Amino acid sequence: MLRQGLYQKLQQKLTPQQIQLMKLIQLPTIEFEQRLKQEIEENPALEEGKEQDENDEFDNQTDLEDEAEIIEAPDINVDEYLSDDEIPDYRLKSNNYAADDDDKKVPYAQGETFTQYLKSQLSAFPLNEERRKIAEFLIGSINENGYLRREIIEIVDDLAFTSNIMTTEEEVEKVLQLIQELDPPGVGARNLKESLLIQLRRKKPNEARELAIKMLENGFDYFINKKYKKLIAKFEITEQQLKEAINEITKLNPKPGNAFNSTGSFVEHVTPDFIINIDGDDLEVSLNAKNAPALHVSPAYTEMLKGYKENKEKSQKDAVMFIKQKLDSAKWFIDAVNQRRDTLLRTITAIADYQKNYFLTGDERQIKPMILKDIADRIQMDISTVSRVANSKYVQSPYGVKLLKEFFSESMKDAQGEDVSTIKIKNILKSIIANENKRKPLTDEQLAKALKEKGFPIARRTIAKYREQLDIPVARLRKEI
Repeated sequence: MLRQGLYQKLQQKLTPQQIQLMKLIQLPTIEFEQRLKQEIEENPALEEGKEQDENDEFDNQTDLEDEAEIIEAPDINVDEYLSDDEIPDYRLKSNNYAADDDDKKVPYAQGETFTQYLKSQLSAFPLNEERRKIAEFLIGSINENGYLRREIIEIVDDLAFTSNIMTTEEEVEKVLQLIQELDPPGVGARNLKESLLIQLRRKKPNEARELAIKMLENGFDYFINKKYKKLIAKFEITEQQLKEAINEITKLNPKPGNAFNSTGSFVEHVTPDFIINIDGDDLEVSLNAKNAPALHVSPAYTEMLKGYKENKEKSQKDAVMFIKQKLDSAKWFIDAVNQRRDTLLRTITAIADYQKNYFLTGDERQIKPMILKDIADRIQMDISTVSRVANSKYVQSPYGVKLLKEFFSESMKDAQGEDVSTIKIKNILKSIIANENKRKPLTDEQLAKALKEKGFPIARRTIAKYREQLDIPVARLRKEI
């Protein structure tokens, strides 16, 4: 049976202006600059630069609030706007450079891509039209590391459907062998083993390289797992011969595609969002100049709206509504940009004050345990706001450019019961591993014992977690001869 009832329900929703502000806060400098240009292009009522007329256009606009129709925007659910898909790819970038406060333009030299570089080498081979198309298709399937990660049968099918080329697996294999002769050595391989073998066979043969080829062909699993005693027994060689063969392999490039990028044909830059300088015993905190643009509402649009006050024709209603929408949108955007600037400045100031000892000395051991709530309480804002600021922003200090979120860490108790940052513990762990006997690397249990002797009682499982975060392999894979 259907029943009709009245219920009260509390639901938190954000206005479009609040959503716009949160989106702007999480943008790094480069993304923010692009968003700013987009808004200026889409809204003719918004202009960049200092305003010539010191009078506030919005004072004139408020006089027309009674005559002009108010545009209401419905409530919007924030979950529909702030999804994981909107995380900018700026966070994955690396290779930092220190930029000045000034708004400088960095020239970028345009070079050919990795794919174009490979295709340009095909002219050295006498290929017919069909084989050339197959070769170009294969090159297009090679990833940035230089590997072909697709099965040959799949490539045969794709050639038939997309390029109308009927060929066989044997024919594609022959073309692939030609591609594997291109530079950089090892390109076009389907796995690490094949790439290393291609690189070794391109070198002038000697005893150590011949042994290295045999080891990869017939003892690859032993090699990657560093089971050196089994390799010595299998190939009936001495420890010195094994060391020479391994030395030849370690000189090879496991990612041949990176050899092209390392030549400087493609360079990525990171623009810092915050700048921290030392002034005696104090810190000077500032934003990148691009984060504080001068924006104002177009005087021409304000005059157009004022003209409607004198000429109230119904035929102009649609035009007036359009003008008012653009003026409101420009005002909201300027307010959001100003709030974004204030939020960023308050956040970085609080972080710099919290980690003052580090920024004055550059000693990572001085980094204090700090979580989002610590900064949120200081600036009296929500934790989510601090998270949006920290996750995608970079800070330039006298010690380099670092991701802001790297300064956040949990705390642990040392032997004296004092709070210690996990960053400090990780640095000590890294130092212990760097100085270990590589012939007998320390296990996680031994590392836990070594840290305990230094006054940090940590469980073995925690050691394993920190080691993985530092991208350090297990003891067996750290073993050297």
